[in-house]
This record gives sequence, structure tokens and C-alpha cells, in this order.
Amino acid sequence: MSVRVHRVYDPPEPDDGVRVLVDRLWPRGVAKDAAHVDEWPKGLTPSAELRRWYHAGEGTYEEFAERYEAELAAPEAAELLDHLRELAGKGDVTLLTASKSPARSHASVLLRLLGAT
Repeated sequence: MSVRVHRVYDPPEPDDGVRVLVDRLWPRGVAKDAAHVDEWPKGLTPSAELRRWYHAGEGTYEEFAERYEAELAAPEAAELLDHLRELAGKGDVTLLTASKSPARSHASVLLRLLGAT
């Protein structure tokens, strides 16, 4: 199993496996056919309130990660996270994000929860 995070703006790679967009909004300037996105589980993304709070600089990344993990415990998000685990159990998965800093984003929280580093 290999799970990794890439920016959606980077070109697809042959070993990406299933490409999953983990952002709620479609990334600006990226054509849907060029992104090669296989799945887009919007219910797995942080709430609008949490995103606004974090991007306003009101809290630390650690606080954001804790709050996001709490949101992931909700039934829909937990089911989608389980689906990602199933995909990862079958082969490679690439989590795609438009974040300028994927290591300090919700994508890194998902990566950790999926057991990848």
C-alpha cells in the first residue's frame, strides 16, 4: 500500500494509482480532464467554518488537525475515510490538494490517519 499527497497542479505520475481530490472546491485553473481525478469525496473535507478559522490564522495547525479529526468522526466522513482505507488496501492512492503547503493541510491529516507517512 502506498498513499501519498500531491498538489493537484502537478502532472499525474504513472504510479499515482487512484487519484482522489480531497478539497471541497474544485481548484482554480485546472481543467477537469487534465486533473485525472478518479474520486472527489467532498464529505471528507473540512467544514467551511473550520477552513475559514484555520486560514484566518486564528489557531495552530495542531488545533486544526484535532478539530478536523473530530469532524471526520461524523458518520458520512467516517464512511468516506473507510472507503479510502479500502482503496489503499487494494493499491496505490494519491490524495490531491490545491493547498500551497500540503504538509500543513487537511491532506496531511488524512495521510496520517490512513497510516502513511
